[in-house]
Amino acid sequence: MWSRAVRSLWTNPLGQMRMFHSNFAGKVAVVTASTDGIGLAAAQALGQRGAHVVVSSRSQANVDKAVALLQNQNIRVTGTTCNVGKGEDREKLVQLTLDQCGGIDILVSNAAVIPFFGKIIDSTEEIWDEILSINVTSSFLMTKLVVPHMEKRGGGNIVFVSSIAGYQPMQGLGPYCVSKSALLGLTKVLAPELAPSNIRVNGVAPGMIKTEMSSPFWKNEEVMSEFKKRLSIKRTGKAEEIGSVISFLCSEEASYITGETIEASGGFNYGF
Repeated sequence: MWSRAVRSLWTNPLGQMRMFHSNFAGKVAVVTASTDGIGLAAAQALGQRGAHVVVSSRSQANVDKAVALLQNQNIRVTGTTCNVGKGEDREKLVQLTLDQCGGIDILVSNAAVIPFFGKIIDSTEEIWDEILSINVTSSFLMTKLVVPHMEKRGGGNIVFVSSIAGYQPMQGLGPYCVSKSALLGLTKVLAPELAPSNIRVNGVAPGMIKTEMSSPFWKNEEVMSEFKKRLSIKRTGKAEEIGSVISFLCSEEASYITGETIEASGGFNYGF
């Protein structure tokens, strides 16, 4: 019987797709900082597989633009302004989601800032407060807000967007690197605590992705020339390539994965 089942998978590829390509119909996904770049790509990837996505950013104009784009792609979407560094904004985002969508199944914590470039010893307390507040603390506090609602739904998925900078310090980006390292730890700590509630916690660590946030680096030919020497795939990544990884981590195809951070870096060589 086992051999017949195996033969049927190999000889019926469409049947194999039906078995393993799960979707997010009926699921609600909150994605922070999601009106462009990786956040928007994550919303698109989840929405294209059936999730109702809730997008946000600090700018109402950016929210309106993203909502219109997603609606044109036949994605169910709700949008609102949110500065994840403010408690009242985080609570508003969650309450709006509950009011309009009825629950929360997925959180993609993507918000991040890079307000400083230089020697880490020259960074100020104000810079550290801003970076850690947005890049780390908001991820934890958003998790605290959504977990009770995921538990009511029987489980859920949380994905933190870290960076290869969390593994490999990058010159001039010291505080940012530390914040991304903290997300690696947060993923590891939360995963076993939330597993009994059927909530999986994972992360993705992108490399050099062609987004507006990273444009000072990929637009610099000298920087990119040196950076590409460390890559197996000799190009910058695309936001949608990270969105696909996030979508996978939230899917049933990744049902036995928790506490992990997947590197999507084009084969970045740390030992170069």
